[in-house]
Amino acid sequence: MTKKVLITRMINKECIAKLEKDFEVVVWPEYEIPMPREKFLEEVKDAHAVMTMLSEQVDEEVLSLAENLHVISNLAVGYDNIDLETAKRKNIVVTNTPEVLTETTAELAFTMMLMSARRVIEANKELTDGSWTGWSPYHMAGTDVYGKTVGIFGMGAIGAAFARRLNGFDCKVLYHNRSESDYAKNLNADLVSFDELLNQSDFVLCAAPLTSETKHTFDKTAFEKMKNTAHFINIGRGGHVVENDLKNAVETGEIAAAALDVFDKEPIGSDHPFVGLKNMTLLPHIGSASVDTRDKMMELCINNILQVLNGGKPFTPVE
Repeated sequence: MTKKVLITRMINKECIAKLEKDFEVVVWPEYEIPMPREKFLEEVKDAHAVMTMLSEQVDEEVLSLAENLHVISNLAVGYDNIDLETAKRKNIVVTNTPEVLTETTAELAFTMMLMSARRVIEANKELTDGSWTGWSPYHMAGTDVYGKTVGIFGMGAIGAAFARRLNGFDCKVLYHNRSESDYAKNLNADLVSFDELLNQSDFVLCAAPLTSETKHTFDKTAFEKMKNTAHFINIGRGGHVVENDLKNAVETGEIAAAALDVFDKEPIGSDHPFVGLKNMTLLPHIGSASVDTRDKMMELCINNILQVLNGGKPFTPVE
């Protein structure tokens, strides 16, 4: 019997062709629109491998139906959309795409920090909506990044790549992990407590994976401990943040601004409470969104599937 591979979003066709040589491949034919849940449940029943996106919740319902499933290949570094305990119990391999998106995501995080500091979104809107009345001494005056203290919550590969970019800005780098990070070696970055990170940082970057321990880490108490001139940047997961607490912190001046690429429930619409706040920089989850990087992520997903279905070990298993 030919093994079946399910791909829940249209991807690079060269990657699909690699699978079609030996397997039956079913691909949802849309780039932008997620595979409907009902369709996903139907197709996964006889699938031997599935390539998923963050838009798919691979929960116990899915895994109980997928009696033939050997591998879940997730197009992301994060895997909080997958029930790892149930997958492990059913001996299903779970893989992700670390490293290949590190520099691209760190690059966007750095861009977001600069945009927030210099009020780029707000300034652009003023110009494009015709409300710019001319130059004045403090018009759209933001804050400098150069020479500031930057705190990184989650010093993994992406956090370290972000920290390297701070060298040219002569920033002091702090970070908070459960323990000292190997990624922090040679970065001149100091491991501090979470409270110290919040109290001392001019910019706080959340780059941690979402776990039961990190969920809702950034709440009212955390924002109260930050400087009222501080900027909060999140490229980790929306679940790290209690969104109403962040909204209140920004609106009341508890912190100066926030820049977000991720949200608790995605996608968000124009009615989201963050939309329209002048000191919010909001992006639609584009951390790894360069053509080169997305192609590399897709290729890694496909290669993980090929390895497992051909009896080998995956290149990037989630363990």
